[in-house]
Amino acid sequence: MGTFRYLFLITFALVFGSSHADPDLLQDICVANLSSGVKMNGFPCKNPSTIRADDFFFAGFAQPSIPNNTVGSLVTAANVEKIPGLNTLGVSMSRIDYAPGGVNPPHTHPRATEIVFVLEGELEVGFLTTSNKLISKVIKKGEIFVFPKGLVHFQKNIGWTPAAVVTAFNSQFPGTQSIAATLFAASPTILNDVLSKAFQINNSEVEKIKLKLKPKK
Repeated sequence: MGTFRYLFLITFALVFGSSHADPDLLQDICVANLSSGVKMNGFPCKNPSTIRADDFFFAGFAQPSIPNNTVGSLVTAANVEKIPGLNTLGVSMSRIDYAPGGVNPPHTHPRATEIVFVLEGELEVGFLTTSNKLISKVIKKGEIFVFPKGLVHFQKNIGWTPAAVVTAFNSQFPGTQSIAATLFAASPTILNDVLSKAFQINNSEVEKIKLKLKPKK
């Protein structure tokens, strides 16, 4: 079975599954007007006369990205911000490229379940239940793994060569909260005392972590 057939099946399962993360569509299409200043749950619709094929198109997965960063992974998102035609359709995707040993650090998607299909390589993946049980597995090319909505999860390339996956979500904009960045790079910052007690480290260690995770301007 070809790669694109797998991707179609992943998307089909999410779109037509019994669980919908986003509100149901009430019209044929509602291409997102990303420049509108109107605030709502989703995006307002563009004028139908301005809709074009490129509103439903994205070529960002065609070539691998180079994960030239400290964690060794790079996410290319294909959500409503990249494909305005996804607005109200309740589905999106992403591609993740990993350097050898690269990690997609522990994070959550508060608005969606995620399903991962391995394009290349071998990864250890896992998620944590609310009772703190780790569910993990090594997955290889052509295999699939699911991360339940809202639970902390991660992926690590355990091979000696680059790896890549395509993921799908049952939300047009699933959101991502990186655990480390959320806690140590918040703005305004979380009190050092809160973090030092939570992680059982001293304030100077908290400051070192905050400095490392501080967003680069």
